[in-house]
Amino acid sequence: MKSIGVLLMSLGTPNHLDEMEAYLLDIRGGRPLTPEFVNELKERYRKAGGRSPLLDITKAQAAKLEELLNKEKGNFKVYVGMRHWHPYIPTIMEQMAKDGVTEMISFPMTPFYSKLSFEAYHDKVRESQEKLKLPFEIVFAKSWHNHPLLIESHAELLKESLAKLEATPKVLFTAHSLPERILKDKDPYPDQLLESASLAAQKAGITDWEFAYQSQGGSREPWLGPKVEDKLDAYAAQAIRNVLIDPIGFVCDHMEILYDIDILFKGIAKEKGIRLTRTPSLNVHPTFIRAMAAVVLETVSVLR
Repeated sequence: MKSIGVLLMSLGTPNHLDEMEAYLLDIRGGRPLTPEFVNELKERYRKAGGRSPLLDITKAQAAKLEELLNKEKGNFKVYVGMRHWHPYIPTIMEQMAKDGVTEMISFPMTPFYSKLSFEAYHDKVRESQEKLKLPFEIVFAKSWHNHPLLIESHAELLKESLAKLEATPKVLFTAHSLPERILKDKDPYPDQLLESASLAAQKAGITDWEFAYQSQGGSREPWLGPKVEDKLDAYAAQAIRNVLIDPIGFVCDHMEILYDIDILFKGIAKEKGIRLTRTPSLNVHPTFIRAMAAVVLETVSVLR
């Protein structure tokens, strides 16, 4: 009987602050770090609780996905691998082979395609397979930014959040910024994000919304905008006092949400007289897990 392994992949995160420098060196390909930069990142983690829940939540998503897939279709095992920290993608692929996996699905934990993010996970799988020569066929999931169940999951969380607010807010969808150079290659990332935001807003009955990028990197090259900080400046000038952020570019709680939104942006907003709230993250929201399962099954069909 065929055994299908689904490898959910994310960036990775240090398990404790003592691992921060090694983690950052991994991300930067060994390029040197200043002590100030390392300490700044450590301080962000401290303020957000000391560690990121990224790995824990991704494992919880994997467990829920495996349960749903096997309830509906049969012989699946879902794994979690990280690009820049433990458990590393190659290590997990070796474990998949030991477990008798005969077919593998490479599944980046983002619905949005970019060569710098989505495709980088697939490239890591290809590189690992070439090096390890593992005995299974690999199929690569495609972007699924406009999947009806993904849109429904965001709409449900938007409506849930709006129902708790006394005043109707400006809705601001956000996603991780990438360097502007991706536009030269006609990378679909910005267009896919805007399409998802538009569909989610429409599904939730929202007409007053905008989009901004967050969590820009530290390199000196231009990054995609507008920035969330600039939007907050504009809202203050327009006397907008209530803003609801939907971090549509992310699929679970991690530092870009727990620090950048919940601490940094909320602090900036408060100084400007703006009440900033956000929607809950997708995490293990049932409709989101159903969306993941649907994408897995659509990808499996390529194997048939």
